[in-house]
Amino acid sequence: MSQLSNSSMDDRVEKIRKFNRFYTRHIGLLNEGLLESEYSLTEVRILYELAHREPMTAATLGQELGLDPGYLSRILKKFDGRDLLQKSRSDDDRRQVFLSLTEAGRAAFAPLNQASARQIGAMLAKLSGIEQERLVEAMSIVERLIGESGREVSYSLRPHRVGDIGWIAHRQGLLYAQEYGWDETFEALVAEIAAAFVRNFDPAQEHCWIAERDGDVVGSVFLVRHSDEVAKLRLLYVEPSARGLGLGHRLVDECITFARAKGYKTLTLWTNDVLVAARGIYQAAGFQLVREETHHSFGQDLVGQIWNLEL
Repeated sequence: MSQLSNSSMDDRVEKIRKFNRFYTRHIGLLNEGLLESEYSLTEVRILYELAHREPMTAATLGQELGLDPGYLSRILKKFDGRDLLQKSRSDDDRRQVFLSLTEAGRAAFAPLNQASARQIGAMLAKLSGIEQERLVEAMSIVERLIGESGREVSYSLRPHRVGDIGWIAHRQGLLYAQEYGWDETFEALVAEIAAAFVRNFDPAQEHCWIAERDGDVVGSVFLVRHSDEVAKLRLLYVEPSARGLGLGHRLVDECITFARAKGYKTLTLWTNDVLVAARGIYQAAGFQLVREETHHSFGQDLVGQIWNLEL
């Protein structure tokens, strides 16, 4: 993980806090009762979990929501006093008590659930279809980055298909502009390389790997024939939301395995020294730097590098 300066970290912390203030105000989380009801945000969350899950113990409910046991106990006592809770003992362990909603509890939750759906629907109605997709995608990225940190997340690899080439050019153009300030000529280069791959594709000697997670493309790489003995690794990229999963290493390993199986003697690639993470992947895989030279491309002064792996 890259190290941030204190000023950069402080700036990002403040931006996240600013967003939190905006969102909590925007959907009314600061009101005494959520969704113009008598229930607090925490109380509505507890009702939601009990309405959408199998009966669970208070301990499990507290773990799921990250609630202090004493605080949760007081809320459950309040619900019990209003006949919102139904309790049943485990057949296996009579000490375990499972909680669920009574008919009265479900009747109390139903208008809250409907009001929440109306509130979100009204917010989305102000946006175009494209803006709605962007909003949902951004929220998914936040959920993945925060919720999946520290645990293994699965992805799958597949060959390229219709629509992938344009997407790869689009995403790499955007990502390299955002992260390195490269201009549109880089996107044009990616499009040219990818288009040439499709036009001249030899499935016996070449391959493209597309990484997907939950139906979204999160990375890709190409292996292209250069000669009978030399293959090129091209256009490796991984989406920011999928970094840290080892996907870059996996894509490079797939290229190496394929190249060896097809009888190539050398796997070569061209990159730039500013792409530190990618260079780390290549070095870890055994590639050696064989040449570098300065050049001005994509609106930047860069140092291009050739890396080779003898197979």
